[in-house]
Amino acid sequence: MEIPIAEELAKKQKSISVAEFFEKNRHILGFDSAPRSLITTVKEAVDNALDACEEAGILPDLMIQIERTGPDYLTIIVEDNGPGVVKEQIPKVFAKLLYGSRFHALKQSRGQQGIGISAAVLYAQMTSGRYTKILSRTGPDHPAHYYELMINTGSNEPDILKDEIADWFRPHGTQIELEMKASYVKGRRQSVYEYLKATAIVNPHARITLIEPDGTEEIFERATDKMPDPAEEILPHPEGIELGTLLKMLHYTERQRLAPFLRYSFSKIGLYTADELCKAAGLDPETDPHALSRHEARKLIEAFHKVKIMSPPTDCLSPIGEELILRGLEKEVSVDFIATTTRKPAVYSGSPFIVEVGLAYGGKLARDDKISIMRFANRVPLLYQQGACVTTHAVENIKWKQYDLNQPGGGLPTGPGLLLIHVASTNVPFTSESKDAIADIPIIRDEVELAVKEVARKLKHYLSKQKNLKKRKEKEVIINKVLPKMAAKVAGILDREVPDINPVVAKIMGNVLVNRTLKLQEDGSAEVTVKVKNFGTSAQTFKVHDMHPYRILEAKPEPKVVSLGNDYDYIWELTAAVGSSKVLSYRLEAVSAEEIAKFPELIVEGLEEEMVTGAKAIKGVF
Repeated sequence: MEIPIAEELAKKQKSISVAEFFEKNRHILGFDSAPRSLITTVKEAVDNALDACEEAGILPDLMIQIERTGPDYLTIIVEDNGPGVVKEQIPKVFAKLLYGSRFHALKQSRGQQGIGISAAVLYAQMTSGRYTKILSRTGPDHPAHYYELMINTGSNEPDILKDEIADWFRPHGTQIELEMKASYVKGRRQSVYEYLKATAIVNPHARITLIEPDGTEEIFERATDKMPDPAEEILPHPEGIELGTLLKMLHYTERQRLAPFLRYSFSKIGLYTADELCKAAGLDPETDPHALSRHEARKLIEAFHKVKIMSPPTDCLSPIGEELILRGLEKEVSVDFIATTTRKPAVYSGSPFIVEVGLAYGGKLARDDKISIMRFANRVPLLYQQGACVTTHAVENIKWKQYDLNQPGGGLPTGPGLLLIHVASTNVPFTSESKDAIADIPIIRDEVELAVKEVARKLKHYLSKQKNLKKRKEKEVIINKVLPKMAAKVAGILDREVPDINPVVAKIMGNVLVNRTLKLQEDGSAEVTVKVKNFGTSAQTFKVHDMHPYRILEAKPEPKVVSLGNDYDYIWELTAAVGSSKVLSYRLEAVSAEEIAKFPELIVEGLEEEMVTGAKAIKGVF
């Protein structure tokens, strides 16, 4: 009897190890080119280090060293000061795919699937044939454990080549060393340097040191010592829960009644809301949830949309915050204007998410190119597939001409701008396992668009103000060219001294006038008077700085005094109503006319240069 072909085919069928799958499909995880393989490896190691430090409440101090070991080969060393990994877990954490602690936890984290760092170990052994070195220590009273590991791709289990105690200077932390086929590039947006720079912007609490193959050391200093608020694990929110997911939850629950199942399986469902949901679905609260049919489960899904349920808690998320986005951008980019915003939480498929945006403009940014977009998900930079990301689509959907930016042919606007877009979620819907782009989910796109429009409105206000200030400056330049000549001519005709034209200029321009006069006394002292008058159309609050090397006496009002080495900075904080005048006075002992002539110009802090006459103006912190 002839053997059926199906039986012959069946003999060839066997299960595939996940390690074997990714061994043949490494491009899925971001190991598809030599430069990108390096960035992916650094990214996965840095993500793990930052997550570990934050979970342990430790300010991250990371070191990334890249050494050239051959024409096409690099050794990557990533070291952190985190809590370390316990000895028994080290082989599985680094040499077993799909092994981790965050996949089932509903809270914000950088890594979730347990693939990233072990995939880097797999790529390293495939391309270099070398093992990966791991050094980890959990505390000063515990030994440091050293491992040499490879992955058995047939079983997706770690092969331990060496396991021993080692000496290590760090009291706690982890170090991983891999050799792989990769290339290091500089001067490109998609490079290790740019990735770490972007990471430093959205993780301003971290200190990151990069040692490049040529020995150059780049340090991204932390901008704050404040740790981000830790993300707490929560239950799924009923909004967005799909039928299949609900059926699985009903099947595996330990609850014997429907109402308690709803209360203890979902967030923001209390006793009253659970009863309301049961009524809306036409179900008995005492029903055994295991007995619900697919039709009844569908009615429960419909009830989720009918009954008003509070928004999910946000303690499962750890947004950067407007202030720290501002400080991160100020630290790494030189610009004239920064606006930031953080949206209220929204929900996608039962998972809460928050969108944050920072917009930087001017400074050293390229003026004729399209604006740059820095995309982030859970504080991790997304360097590839920008065109496939929902954040890019949201930016392109906006009519930028409404915000005074050119948008030739649609798409991204042009100008010296940089958009930072961060999506924080318990479950970021990436388009692929390589986590390069966020899927085009309508509610996420809407939230990104609203956030970008909010900072764009602030930019429009700034640009409008700059245009007005430019016009004022041009007008003042003309006035300052004409009036001195007129004053000199009239003074010559009347045979008088040329008058101070600053009060006239301030009145014409509607500026704040700041005028200092010094009068020598017979006893060798000097009386100093600073007159301030607001000729503008609105009240102004600012600081006046008077800097010189002399101690002042009998000041009215009393200034704040800051020592500047051999000089003193005398600071008065003033609020001048429209048309009002302020007088500051003090006395100096034993000062000559020559010394008075060397006094530096007064400085006004907090006003635009175009709004002040008679003093130097500095906008911002002096």
